[in-house]
Amino acid sequence: MTRVAAVDCGTNSIRLLVADADPATGELIELDRRMKIVRLGQGVDRTGRLAPEALERTFAACREYAEVVAELGTERVRFVATSASRDAENREEFVRGVVEILGVEPEVITGDQEAEFSFTGATKELSGRTHVPGPYLVVDIGGGSTEFVEGGEEVRAARSVDIGCVRLTERHLVVDGRISDPPTEDQIAAIRADVEQALDLAERTVPLARACRPADGHALVGLAGSVTTVAGIALGLKEYDSSAIHHSRISLGQVREITGKLLRSSHAERAEIPVMHPGRVDVIGAGALILLSIMERTGAEEVVVSEHDILDGIAWSIA
Repeated sequence: MTRVAAVDCGTNSIRLLVADADPATGELIELDRRMKIVRLGQGVDRTGRLAPEALERTFAACREYAEVVAELGTERVRFVATSASRDAENREEFVRGVVEILGVEPEVITGDQEAEFSFTGATKELSGRTHVPGPYLVVDIGGGSTEFVEGGEEVRAARSVDIGCVRLTERHLVVDGRISDPPTEDQIAAIRADVEQALDLAERTVPLARACRPADGHALVGLAGSVTTVAGIALGLKEYDSSAIHHSRISLGQVREITGKLLRSSHAERAEIPVMHPGRVDVIGAGALILLSIMERTGAEEVVVSEHDILDGIAWSIA
């Protein structure tokens, strides 16, 4: 066994996984997994820079994670930074802060690398434990970008596009510094238009159209907070339960119904949903609409939800 620590710093959240990994058996024993909503990508789509308050929230989370890593005695640490830090002009300030706190330089990976890590983390245990054979179409809906990866035992095609729950919320739902509550039909249509345009772009590389229809044999696997939150709502959970959400199957009809309700609800109504993380209340509508659009484009009748994603892929990459 090798004890590893993986950090995934995205546009909306920063997450830590400490695990003992055995590459020979494919076993990953989780010791600590945690997440903080830090909104590192706050305003970056508009300004091109990481906001000072967003950096401080992120560094505060890093200090907490550094204590966990030291306490558990990890042998190797890998810190991967994704969409927001790829786009920012002042990313060097972010890099310096992480090095000072965790002693490891964040790797600002490409969209394609992000996609491969997500695919590995999501599918490594699917065919054996859950009897969901490949090939797979994995979609990772993040805060600033969405990754599409298609493959079986290995990745065959991957593409990252700039649609995410935070990016689209800030682009279309913020008026005079406030988020529309609930959004107008025109605002929803604008989000949908952006998503459809991004799907056209992704489809140049990844076979999306009809990929997940039963005759084609692909399973649609959905990752990240927007997907897991929709799954928790569909399952009627009284609180967030990752064990119940992991590998659950949510139908297209359920996703369509939940997306409609989220887009019609107020901030207060969304905040009362038991599985809703406070940091997702304002962005979940856009995230759910991305998922719905993907399912409609691919012809998927259901999505297999995975709690294992890019974080697990990062852990495997250093095991």
